[in-house]
Amino acid sequence: MILTLNVALLLAVIIYFRIGRLGRFQSKASQWTNVFIVLVLGVLIAPTEFGQAILAVLGNVVQSISASAGP
Repeated sequence: MILTLNVALLLAVIIYFRIGRLGRFQSKASQWTNVFIVLVLGVLIAPTEFGQAILAVLGNVVQSISASAGP
């Protein structure tokens, strides 16, 4: 578990620096690399308590939006 969190933290730092370059032109390969890194980060965070808390919050937000837009 500790290894997963450390790898997730490393990926978050990499994403931060790669997104900082988004103002400049990026090749398709660079864009796909960004997508892949973000997906791997999501997979690493999902089973943790933090990931489950994010999922619960997003679920509540979606549920409240659906209830307010009801029939």
